[in-house]
Amino acid sequence: MSDSEIKFPKKSKTEKPPVRKRQKPQNSNDGDGDNESMKGVFLFISCFAAIVLAFYFFQQPIGVTDEIQLSKFKEMVRLQKESGQKTIESLAFVRENTGKSYLEGKYLKKEEKTGKIVSTNFQTIIDTDWNRDLNTFLASNGYPDLDSKLNEHKWEQMLISTLPFILFIVILYFLFRQQIKMAGKGAFSFGKSRAKLLSRDKKKITFKDVAGVEEAKDEVHEIVDFLKDPKKFSKLGGRIPKGILMVGPPGTGKTLIAKAIAGEADVPFFSISGSDFVEMFVGVGASRVRDMFEQGRKNAPCLIFIDEIDAVGRARGSGMGGGHDEREQTLNAMLVEMDGIDTQEGIIMIAATNRKDVLDPALLRPGRFDREVMINLPDIKGREEILKVHANKVKLDVKAELGLIARGTPGFSGAELANLLNEAALLAVRRGKESIGQSELEESRDKVRWGRERRSMAMTEEQKKITAYHEAGHALLNVLLEHTDPLHKVSIIPRGPALGVTMMLPKEDLLGHSRRKIIDDLCVTMGGRVAEEIFIGDISSGASGDINMATWYAKKMVCDWGMSEKLGMIHYGADSNMTFLGRDLSSQRSYSEATAQLIDKEVLELVSSAYARAKELILTNREKMELITQALLDYEVLDGQNVIDLIKEGKMSNPPIKKIDPPANPTPSEPLPVNPPVTVPKKDDGLLPGFQGAPA
Repeated sequence: MSDSEIKFPKKSKTEKPPVRKRQKPQNSNDGDGDNESMKGVFLFISCFAAIVLAFYFFQQPIGVTDEIQLSKFKEMVRLQKESGQKTIESLAFVRENTGKSYLEGKYLKKEEKTGKIVSTNFQTIIDTDWNRDLNTFLASNGYPDLDSKLNEHKWEQMLISTLPFILFIVILYFLFRQQIKMAGKGAFSFGKSRAKLLSRDKKKITFKDVAGVEEAKDEVHEIVDFLKDPKKFSKLGGRIPKGILMVGPPGTGKTLIAKAIAGEADVPFFSISGSDFVEMFVGVGASRVRDMFEQGRKNAPCLIFIDEIDAVGRARGSGMGGGHDEREQTLNAMLVEMDGIDTQEGIIMIAATNRKDVLDPALLRPGRFDREVMINLPDIKGREEILKVHANKVKLDVKAELGLIARGTPGFSGAELANLLNEAALLAVRRGKESIGQSELEESRDKVRWGRERRSMAMTEEQKKITAYHEAGHALLNVLLEHTDPLHKVSIIPRGPALGVTMMLPKEDLLGHSRRKIIDDLCVTMGGRVAEEIFIGDISSGASGDINMATWYAKKMVCDWGMSEKLGMIHYGADSNMTFLGRDLSSQRSYSEATAQLIDKEVLELVSSAYARAKELILTNREKMELITQALLDYEVLDGQNVIDLIKEGKMSNPPIKKIDPPANPTPSEPLPVNPPVTVPKKDDGLLPGFQGAPA
């Protein structure tokens, strides 16, 4: 079960036609984006050119003025008269309102670098106002009538000096005007809620689109009834839960159920993620929480869905480094808004998480999240219903059996089942088929769980032989023992990390295991190592997975499940408190060293007895082992019935077709050969997975 796509419904013919408006072309968004981009580039180039020209213009020596002392000025006037060469081109007397007086004009000056004669402005400060001595000096040296004027260039010079900076600021403003607008918008909306209102015009998701979680649907159906008819519950004084916390593994459909509630109730539905509240600035998340509830009050009655609430609802004061001020303030604001002094009815909170253990206790108390809905992995019936829901979107062959796929996928979530059908559709296309058949479904099941077959992997004959004996040992013991799951497939084709697999398929979902079943399964687990030791004369590292599995389950039997006669029904497991919650920095065992030694001894005894039992059975059935091994080397894949025939009859009544290598570049007209499916139950409850690995 996974979220289905939301499509816009077609308008009915009876609807009133809307007012005609000017419509943009189909790709108007892309065009507008391109136009805005081109405008931005053109504006940038224009502004850059204007700045360059302005600086170039104002850097020219138009307003350059040399300061010349009065004594030097007089010397220049005398030399000009004596030489007869005119050095001073113009001269005027200037006085300002402040009382300052000076002579200004132009004179010919020789540049030091280039040696050229250029006309340069100069200025000579006069300490006092115009005096007779200076006037007489100028009159005797060729300047009898000197013009006198007020300073008219003061404001012009100031404007010329400041104009480049003004122009630069104006250009920057126009260049970044859009960015300034966005920055202003972001600044004003920084503390606003980011909750999105689900449009009612879109295709509604209802409970018909949700399968495999019937108990959860029943739990939340009251919410729908309340939103449709609130008076129905208030007659007897009942109060609808303020919050519903949906807890379950990833992919089980928590978000889909929330959408179905909104679709059935037909009320405003706000959706937000827990991470949308958390920011680096303290107080922003709390502001967004308050704004979100304010929006909810304006649209009451309504639903507010917070996905992954553990991002903001973690226990306060937890962690090795103390609390997180921003997250804790956000959580405090949410606690107050949900059940504080000024709390209003009409807002129903729905939250989803797969980490309930890290949530703050105050968030889980009645009055806030009153009801907890467990959404577990679907059972065999639920998996079949989920497959049927998703099968409506693909073209399925009439002979395909979804019930068989549901039986072979214990522990699969709704999202994984949807992915399985998608992989089957892709595989059918690659094989050039018109519909999805049973072989594509089973191959996709194995691909989702273990990965694609690695037929191109180069294996020597010796490696194949070791793998065949290893898997034959598992298969033989599985058939001989009474309390094991039925054998489904045996393969020596590399798939994923394994060189071969032996797979058992339970007839129904197993909710628990008896001690006899676990003992038999431990014996089957040891079959691979025993077969290598007897028939190869050596052992390999391929049994590492088997050893790890057997050790884990043996410890569970002794420490958790009370299946040891010497240790009794006492829990010897480690403390369940988690370090990252800040409760305990290290796990502490609650038993003595002598008990620990006894636990180790019991675990070793369980594994050793299983190994000895497996060795005895394989030695007794050496000929049957050889038959299974040779069949695996010939056909690579055997189903459970083939192995049973070899053990009971000595031959296969319906031998499989030998494999051929697939073409290098398959085309739709040249379909790939159909691979016999191999499946394995998935470990979903911490119990036996029903799988023994191959040499890796």
